[in-house]
Order: sequence, then C-alpha cells, then structure tokens
Amino acid sequence: MSTPVKLAVVYYSSTGTIAAMAKEIAQAAEKVGAEGRLLKAAELAPQAAIDSHPAWAANAAATADVPVATPDDMEWADAVIFGSPTRFGNIASQLKQFIDTLGGLWAQGKLADKVYSGFTASSTTHGGQESPLLALYNSVHHFGGIVVALGYTDPAKFADGNPYGTSHVDAQGNNPVDDTTRTAARIQAERVVKIASGLKAGLAA
Repeated sequence: MSTPVKLAVVYYSSTGTIAAMAKEIAQAAEKVGAEGRLLKAAELAPQAAIDSHPAWAANAAATADVPVATPDDMEWADAVIFGSPTRFGNIASQLKQFIDTLGGLWAQGKLADKVYSGFTASSTTHGGQESPLLALYNSVHHFGGIVVALGYTDPAKFADGNPYGTSHVDAQGNNPVDDTTRTAARIQAERVVKIASGLKAGLAA
C-alpha cells in the first residue's frame, strides 16, 4: 500500500481571507487521503500595527494556535501549497521571508522534485491576482520543484477564472470566502494530491 502524500499548506494572512482559504485547502486534501500540515508564516509587522486594525487583530487571535512554518516542514513535505495576499503584485513579505530561509535546504537539493502550487486574494477585482502566483512560481523553478497549476482542468474553474491557482476578491473584507472560492480550493487540493501521489509512486518504483 502506498504511503499518503505529505502536504504542507504554508500561508500568510493578515485579515483572515487567506487563512480561510488555507483551511479549506488543507481539509480538502485530507479528505482525499493526504497527511496535512496547516502552517503560517511568522508575522513581521509590529504589534501596534496589528492592534490598530480590528480584522488583523481578530485574525491573529483566531489563528494563534496555527504552527509557524519551519524549514523542517518543507523537508518533510512531498507537496507544498503556498498562500499569500496580493501585495503590490507580489507575495507578502512575511511569506517571502520564510522562503528566503530555505537556502540551506535548496543547497542540499531537498526542495527539488516536490510538487508546489499557490493561492492568493486581493481587495479588488483587478488587483493583480495572477502576478503574485507567477512571482511565487519563480522561486519554485529555482527549487527544482514541479509547479502544479489548475488551468481549466475542471469546468468549475471557469467560475473563479484563475488558471494559476485559487484566488478570491475580498472587497476590503466585505466579500467573505464563498462557494466559488471553496470549490476552486477543493479542486486545487485534489489536483495537487493526485499529481504528488503519482510522482511519489513513480520515484519509489
């Protein structure tokens, strides 16, 4: 019997949208047999900044028990799904800082031959949702990783419309994660687990 795919969902979320999407992805992956770890990137912002924004402070409290990601989690995983809000067309500095700690694993080739994918959210409809995912995948290419994008491999992907990964428009917090985004998240989780499982079986053969 093949061993389960080990999936790390590593995200950064300030006001909770990405956290909700990450939880959806992790749960969907576990439903199809993956062994999952839901992990957050360490916060870099000062506490005063967090406290000044009610939604930010509320999300920090709600996710206080989510473990902070470490390089050991990356070494453990067969597949990694990264999540980040859009920050000026790029990923958040908190997630980038975590990625920048992975040089030791990269130098040992321990980030290669894993499956990677990404998801994002923005405040506005044209807030550059493709751009942070493409920027994220630049790092994956340097890892020697295998990017698993969604494309339009499922008809439901035409509803959320992002072939690079799951994305959501939160409209400054006025548009909570909805069924369209949850469906896209489920499709992403299932696709990543499927591809990672096949790759793992092939490497073990």
